[in-house]
Amino acid sequence: MKNILIRNARLVNRGKIREADILIRKGRIERIDAVISIPADLELDAGGHYVIPGIIDDQVHFREPGLTHKATIATESRAAVAGGVTSFMEMPNVQPPSVTQELLEAKYQIGAAASLANYSFYMGATNDNFEAVAQTDPARVCGIKVFMGSSTGNMLVDNLSALERIFAEAPTLVATHCEDEETVRHNLERYKSKYGDQLSASFHPKIRNVEACLLSSSRAIALAKRFNTRLHILHISTRDELALFDNSIPLVQKRITSEVCVHHLHFHSGDYKRYGNLIKCNPAIKSRVHRDALLPALLDDRLDVVATDHAPHTWEEKTQPYLQAPSGIPLIQHSLNVMLEFYHAGKISLEKIVEKMCHAPAVAFRVKERGFLDEGYWADLAIVDVNHRWAVTDDSLYYKCGWSPFTGHNFRGKVLTTLVNGHLAWHEGRLNQDKMGERLLFDR
Repeated sequence: MKNILIRNARLVNRGKIREADILIRKGRIERIDAVISIPADLELDAGGHYVIPGIIDDQVHFREPGLTHKATIATESRAAVAGGVTSFMEMPNVQPPSVTQELLEAKYQIGAAASLANYSFYMGATNDNFEAVAQTDPARVCGIKVFMGSSTGNMLVDNLSALERIFAEAPTLVATHCEDEETVRHNLERYKSKYGDQLSASFHPKIRNVEACLLSSSRAIALAKRFNTRLHILHISTRDELALFDNSIPLVQKRITSEVCVHHLHFHSGDYKRYGNLIKCNPAIKSRVHRDALLPALLDDRLDVVATDHAPHTWEEKTQPYLQAPSGIPLIQHSLNVMLEFYHAGKISLEKIVEKMCHAPAVAFRVKERGFLDEGYWADLAIVDVNHRWAVTDDSLYYKCGWSPFTGHNFRGKVLTTLVNGHLAWHEGRLNQDKMGERLLFDR
C-alpha cells in the first residue's frame, strides 16, 4: 500500500478548520502537521481545498441480492465514493430478506468482494425471527432494522409482542422506519375510492401523512423509554416529530437519536408537479412548512445525522402510474452537494456539515476509528472544491438505474478525490478499483 502525503489542505474536523499536511501510511492517518517534509510514494496537492472525513451514510438500499436489475453493491458503492461517501450501512429488504445470520453473512461476503466503500449491513427483524436477531454481533453489525411501517420489500413488524421483545432484548442499536400502517392503509383506501386511477404522486404526502409519521415515531420512542432501548429513528420528515427529540445532552450520551435525509431537506410537496414519481419515497416528502422546519432542527441538534436513504429503481418502474410506481430515490452520489447548497446560501457551516455527515454517524453508531481526521484513524477522507460549478448529467451517474432527480441541476461544489482506507478510490474523475473497502467495526 502506497504512503500518501496530502499537502496544502484545509482540514475540517471537530468543529474547526485549519491548514495542514496529512501523512498516510498503511491505510491510516499517521501524522497531521502544518508542514510535513517526509517523502511519500504519492504526493497530492490539495491546492488549498478543503479535506473532510469520509462521509458515513447510515441508511442505503443497494438492492443486492435479488433486486440487482435496480442496483448492486458494486455499482452503488462506486457512486458513493464519487460523492465522497466512504462508508455505508445497508438495509435488509432485499430478496431474500436479510433475516437470518446466514443470509446476513452472505451479504458481507458480497461486500468484501465488490464494495469500493467500507460497508455494514443491518440485520432485519420480522414478527417471528427474534432468535436470529438475538445472535447479532454488536461489534460487527451496525444495527437491527425494524419496519414499523411497510415499505419496499414489505418487512412490516406489526405484532406488538414481537416489537416489545425486540425493544427489550435486542443486542444492539435498533433502527426504525416509522409510519403507522393502519393510518396509511386507511388514507390509501379513502383516496383510491375517491380518485381511483387519477391518483398521482401529489397525493403521496396525503396518504403517508404527518399523522402516520408522528403516531409511529411516538410509539417507537415510548417503547424505547420503557425498555431503555438504543433507538435510532430514520428519515424524520415532519415538523410535528421534532418535539420528540432531546438536544439537551451530548450525542454520545443519547439513547434515542434521529436522522434526516437530504431529500426531505431539499424537496417539498410543490415539487411533485415537476418530478412526479421520481421523488415518491417513504416517508413522503411533505409540505414546505415541514421541509423548512428540518434544517433548524438539524442545526440545534434535535436531528443528529444526515443520510440519504438511497433507494434506486429502474426508470421503467418509476414511470409507471402512481399506484404501481415503487418508492425510493437514488441520492448517494450527490448528498454532499445538496448540503453544500445550504452552505452557499449561508444556512449551515462546513464544520456543521462535517459534524452531521461524518462525525455524528460515527458517534451514534460507535463506528471504530472512522468519521474523524485524527491521527491513528483510518484514512477515509475527501478533498472538496466547494466553489466548482457543474451540472449533473446522466452520463456522469454511477447508479445502475441510470437516472437522478438532479439531472440537469447545477451544483456548486465537487469532490475531487476520495480515499478509502488510504486507497485512492476516486481521483480526477476516475475510479480506482484495485482495492475494495473494509467491513465496519463498532466499539460496543
